[in-house]
Amino acid sequence: MNKEELRKKYKDLRKTLEPSEIEEKSLEIANRTLQLSIWDHRYYHIFLSISEKKEIDTEYLLHILQGKDKEVIIPKTNFGTGEMQNYLLTDHTVIKKNRWGIPEPVDGIEIASEKLEVIFVPLLAFDKQGHRIGYGKGFYDRFLASCKPEIIKVGLSFFEPVQEIKEIIQDDIPLDYCVTPEKIYDFGKK
Repeated sequence: MNKEELRKKYKDLRKTLEPSEIEEKSLEIANRTLQLSIWDHRYYHIFLSISEKKEIDTEYLLHILQGKDKEVIIPKTNFGTGEMQNYLLTDHTVIKKNRWGIPEPVDGIEIASEKLEVIFVPLLAFDKQGHRIGYGKGFYDRFLASCKPEIIKVGLSFFEPVQEIKEIIQDDIPLDYCVTPEKIYDFGKK
């Protein structure tokens, strides 16, 4: 399957998930991340879930990060430039959904990409080599390219990997790990 076919397939698969399944699988993924050797860092970037698209609920992972006193950084997208800005999540951060339904900080303390150490990456599908497919706008590929090379990239997926994603291009940045409800995939790049 090509990227477009995989996008459609995994969007359709998500649509079949019941709210209780999303909650259960999201909690399993969050708990499974505790087995990763990523917890000695300070700056963690995490996406806020688009519930209408039946994304993984990152609220459980947010609780883990906050319970470990980590600096939590959340993105704000600029559809005009195709870039993302990163903001420190604090008790005073105001979150609003943008016109595409993405929950984002209104403003706050901006954090440079170079400071980030671990990024939890959204995706629709991934393969056994660590390549991922998102919604196709390239936000995360551009963002990851702006981060330091040693950043740890952790994908989160409800589903197991496909064998191989065709059409991989130079700008596609592979994951270091992907966590599913059943397993952690380690792509051995660290």
